[in-house]
Amino acid sequence: MGKLKPGVIFGEDYKTLIEACREGKFALPAVNVVGTDSINAVLEAAAANNTDIIVQLSNGGAQFYAGKGIKDSFQAKVLGAVAAAQHVHLLAEHYGVGVVLHTDHADKSLIPWLEELIKHGEAFYKANGKPLFSSHMLDLSAEDIEFNLSESERLLKMMAPLEMSLEIELGVTGGEEDGIGSDDDIGADNPKLYTQPEDVLQAYDRLNPLGHFSVAASFGNVHGVYKPGNVKLRPEILRESQKLVSETHSLGANPLALVFHGGSGSEKSKITESLNYGVFKMNIDTDTQFAFSEKVGAYVEANANAFKYQIDPETGAPTKKAYDPRKWLREGELGIVERLKEACEDLNCVGKSLCQ
Repeated sequence: MGKLKPGVIFGEDYKTLIEACREGKFALPAVNVVGTDSINAVLEAAAANNTDIIVQLSNGGAQFYAGKGIKDSFQAKVLGAVAAAQHVHLLAEHYGVGVVLHTDHADKSLIPWLEELIKHGEAFYKANGKPLFSSHMLDLSAEDIEFNLSESERLLKMMAPLEMSLEIELGVTGGEEDGIGSDDDIGADNPKLYTQPEDVLQAYDRLNPLGHFSVAASFGNVHGVYKPGNVKLRPEILRESQKLVSETHSLGANPLALVFHGGSGSEKSKITESLNYGVFKMNIDTDTQFAFSEKVGAYVEANANAFKYQIDPETGAPTKKAYDPRKWLREGELGIVERLKEACEDLNCVGKSLCQ
């Protein structure tokens, strides 16, 4: 299946990757990262499963990557995203896989963040002949649809010449992530959680002539993990959205590039069903956070004295080898790798890298 070169994927290669996902009915994990440890774990998991993958940063993840010591939080969000992207550009090809670089949920208040990243992307493109990021997400789902689509048009016009794609959201993804959204949205009967196919058609009509875009169409998705009954996924909304666009414009099956937000904790049967409707990307954050923390916690419990004493009071031996951050951080990385193996299996992408 190999068609692309290992490294950061963008432009026409990104379209080729999406088309392969839709034709093969598989999708790629889109993993939120916060530092070099999580980025490296994602790249390792992609290589281990012979799949391409999506590395993405929220505004908070980008700020953390830059370091909490930077007092200007806006500057940190910009510089952290730029630094993380440069890290991936440097290392991705050495892992032998294709990596899509993406930023996650940016609401109205974060439009300046995206604009600044696009400026950095323009400078990077001029210097290297490729964009800094493969794509950015603009999440104006809480605003009226006219503002959502007009701003999407404006930003896509800026990004298209840089061979970048834009991800938009129609309908609200429930729950909260880095200050975007609220747990108050959650509830199986909340109509905001279900996108109307007519809105998807309107987005296609306005954005398709301008450049490449993808749609996070809500079908009951939420961020995080909640008790059974609180969330009801309805993938048929994706099916009907694809059908309406296809019939209106006399296109083939699944003409839209669709995104599945809130993948953590989702029913596996619903994940499988969504792959039939053109979903090429599923976001996963909460589960990888827990996978990292669970492994670190188990290591600390197993080596409790090392995290209290530099000399073990029971044996008199130095504990440095146990509390060395490389030991417990590596345990966390392996937790992410293990959880992403499950995600790759759920998304049917194992062994399907286009960079083989």
